[in-house]
Amino acid sequence: MTPAAAGEVRYDVISFDQLDGWADDDHAAALKVFLNTCADMVDPDWRALCKFAAADPEPRQFFELFFRPVVIDDGQEALFTGYFEPELEGDLYPSSRYRFPVYKMPPEALRINPWLTRRELLDSDVLAGRGLEIAWVDDPVELFFLQIQGSGRIRLPNGRYIRVGYRGANGHPYRSIGAELVRRGVYNIHQVSAEVIKNWVRRNPVEGRELLFHNPSYVFFREVSKVPADQGPLGAMNRSVTAMRSIAVDPSFVKLGGPVWIEKDGENPLRRLMIAQDTGSAIKGAQRADVFFGTGDLAGKQAGKLRDPGRMVVLLPIQRAYALLPESAI
Repeated sequence: MTPAAAGEVRYDVISFDQLDGWADDDHAAALKVFLNTCADMVDPDWRALCKFAAADPEPRQFFELFFRPVVIDDGQEALFTGYFEPELEGDLYPSSRYRFPVYKMPPEALRINPWLTRRELLDSDVLAGRGLEIAWVDDPVELFFLQIQGSGRIRLPNGRYIRVGYRGANGHPYRSIGAELVRRGVYNIHQVSAEVIKNWVRRNPVEGRELLFHNPSYVFFREVSKVPADQGPLGAMNRSVTAMRSIAVDPSFVKLGGPVWIEKDGENPLRRLMIAQDTGSAIKGAQRADVFFGTGDLAGKQAGKLRDPGRMVVLLPIQRAYALLPESAI
């Protein structure tokens, strides 16, 4: 397939034997995750597929019988990154230790898009004293990365957890502070990870605060503590995501709830059938995916190291797949 020119999107229907490692995957695990969000897919063809999926089919045969692999090329290079559910230390009340609020969505942010920037919000008291605080945490750097991840758990002093999930944002585009450090020559692209960035900000508190303002996007949360602790955080489909089987995608190219075959290259190659169950402000493009690694520090370290090339192949219902092709290709 010839790469698409900028602004042009091309579709190429391929066969399952062209998927590297397809036969070796755990298709049953992928089918189980697919079923988690299948009921929320409302289009008639997807509903019919979900009915078959719930009837306990042989997993690999199910995907091969009802889907076709489609490579979607928008002219951008493939990029895989990782995300996770962080755990922060916090309390329901402010104190000398817990000074940094996790905010609910204010009404103005719903009405005005874009609203105030990160700097304008944090350098003013526009959010203070309005009952918008869900909790207070002890580390502004961890709070910044909570906003990037979009969900997390806050451990209270009594050992109980509350869970927060993405509610909305201020409407400004996400700008990577890691990319900014590379642009400044502080690090090269291969050195940058979440832990490296956190450590730099903490070592350089004045410059670090300014660096965080480089990202004008500001995320607001909602409490989602009803989600059991043994399940993943809620994704964009309002269902729990699953470690190493759920990905965040750009929904303008990839159907939420749909299966996606991942061929991630790099130091630790990954060949796996994932389910597109989440989105993210930094996830833009047909060949862009964020892999969910799980909850906690270890998941965070693994996710933070991931920045690899490869290929994404979307599995589409057969009629949808062939409807994307130009008549000359059918």
